[in-house]
Amino acid sequence: MAVNTIQWVNGKIRIIDQTLLPEKLVYLDIDNVETLAEAIKNLKIRGAPAIGIAGAMGAALAAQICEKSDGKSLLREVEKSISYLAATRPTAVNLFWALERMKKLLISLENEQVSVIKDRLLSEALTVLDEDIKVCHQMGRNGASLLPEEATVLTHCNAGGLATSGYGTALGVIYAAKEMGKKIKVYSDETRPLLQGSRLTAWELKESGIDVTVLCDSSAGFLMEKKKIDCVLVGADRIAANGDTANKIGTYTLAVLAKEHSIPFYVVAPVSTFDFSLYSGEEIPIEERSPDEVINGFGVRTGPEGVNVYNPAFDVTPHNFITAFVTEQKVLYPPYKESIETLKLR
Repeated sequence: MAVNTIQWVNGKIRIIDQTLLPEKLVYLDIDNVETLAEAIKNLKIRGAPAIGIAGAMGAALAAQICEKSDGKSLLREVEKSISYLAATRPTAVNLFWALERMKKLLISLENEQVSVIKDRLLSEALTVLDEDIKVCHQMGRNGASLLPEEATVLTHCNAGGLATSGYGTALGVIYAAKEMGKKIKVYSDETRPLLQGSRLTAWELKESGIDVTVLCDSSAGFLMEKKKIDCVLVGADRIAANGDTANKIGTYTLAVLAKEHSIPFYVVAPVSTFDFSLYSGEEIPIEERSPDEVINGFGVRTGPEGVNVYNPAFDVTPHNFITAFVTEQKVLYPPYKESIETLKLR
C-alpha cells in the first residue's frame, strides 16, 4: 500500500496524524519547527525512516521561514532548529542521520546567498524523501525472495508505509511478495501499549487487500507452538555494529520465541538505521515514555491511581537471535560484525 506519509506541500510539511488512525485519516500541514517537534514527540508521525525524513524537512522548513538576510545568521538559526529536533526522540538513529546530513550541507553553504542556502536545503530534504521511496522498494524485493510461495508472517508494531515515505520496510517485503504473486497471510501483533499493530499495520494491510489477523501480543508463542507462523518480519530503529537491534518493545520476546521454535526472524531496515559508532546494543539509548500510555491509554484507565509504571518504548534484540537483515543493498547473514562492515554508507 502506498500512502503519502510525509510530503512537502506549498512550503509546509504535510503528514498523516497517526494518532487518529484507524478511525480518521487526517492530514496536518506544519509550518513551524515547534509544531513538527511536538508531532514527532507525540507520535503523530513515527517510524524511524519517517522521522528521519521529517527531520530533514524540518531543517529545510527552518531555513525557509527564517528572516535573516545573511548566510551565517541563517546557519545559526537552522542549527538551533536541528538541535531542537534532535531532542525529540532518542532511539531511532535515522533522525540523527538525516539531521547530521542536513547540518553538513548547511555548513558547506555558509558563504552562499540566503536564497541559495534555502533552495539547497529544500532540495536535499526532498532527496532524502525520494531516496527512501527507492530504498523501501528495493528492500521489499530483496526480502520477498526469502518468503516461500505461500507464507504466514508475524509482524510487530508498524513497519509499513506509515513508518516510511509510503511503502514500508517489513511490510514492504509483504507488499513486494504479493506483487510477485505470492500468497501471504499476516498476523499483526497489536503491540501494546499504543497498539500500532492493530491501529496502523492492520489498517494498512486491510486497505491493501492483504489477509491480516490482529493478534494479542501474548498469543504469539501459542501460534508458534501450533506451527501457524512461517517467519517473523520486523523493522528496526537502531542497529549496532555487531547486529544488536533496537525495535519496538516486545520484539526481543518474539525473537526468543522464534528461535525456540526454529522460525526465521528477519529484520528489515535501510542502511541509514545502522549505527556504526555503537559496538553493541548495550550502548543504544532506550526511550521511556509516559505512564499514562500504559494505564490511561486512549482515555480509559486500566490501572490504579498512583501505581508505579515502567514504560520503555523499545527493547534490544541480541544479534544471535536474528536470522538475517534485509537492507536495500543486500541480505546480511551471520557473522554480522563482518557482514555489516561490507555495507556502503550513504
